[in-house]
Amino acid sequence: SFQFRFSFFFSLPRVFFWQPNAGSTVNSQILNEVSQCVESINGVKEGRWKATLTFYKPMLRDQALSAEFPREFIGISLPEQPNKYYFVLRFNKIVLESDSSIQLIMEKLQSYKSRVALNFEGFQYQLGDFQLRVGKVVPSHSENLRGIVMEVEYLPISSLEKSKQIMEEFFDIWQDAISKRSLPGRFIHIEPDFSDYGLADHYTSQHTAVQYTHVTSQLIASVQAVQTGRN
Repeated sequence: SFQFRFSFFFSLPRVFFWQPNAGSTVNSQILNEVSQCVESINGVKEGRWKATLTFYKPMLRDQALSAEFPREFIGISLPEQPNKYYFVLRFNKIVLESDSSIQLIMEKLQSYKSRVALNFEGFQYQLGDFQLRVGKVVPSHSENLRGIVMEVEYLPISSLEKSKQIMEEFFDIWQDAISKRSLPGRFIHIEPDFSDYGLADHYTSQHTAVQYTHVTSQLIASVQAVQTGRN
């Protein structure tokens, strides 16, 4: 039942990404079909949303020091926390929350610079107790589609464990609805082990930052697999 909406702030979103079938790629038509599917199950469009993930590289004056810097250093801005900025070191299993002004400090210190930035952007929908964000993944300053993501949030519960069954039931309904459109792929969700990052069961925005980091690595792997197949 999707008839009532609760207003709890710290609810847990799950981030899904579109896995194309072998031999196919993501395209804007699939994104349009997914958006139409949300509306077909009575999703109400509430407006646009955007998150940005940036890969940073150190600005080394001495290349001999490169081993002392993180192998992967990622910054993330989330629409629900406009005054915060998140850093994730995936190989070191570290996630940090800071004030958004840290980006200006980094620029002035010239310690790290952006190597590539990806925008996650699309529309937000309300579906009873659920909030859905459906959007494309594109490099900043480009419209070259790299992937499709869907963020599903069950608003009444902030516990990973307690919301698990409800989310699984919702996703079964969603998969049934989207399968009728015979699209060349499916949405999948691979949940990180949040305890590796020192994160508890109770949701924080750091959980979301970690999810976007892992989803991005999966999208990159998917694109590379398609390119390898073509070659």
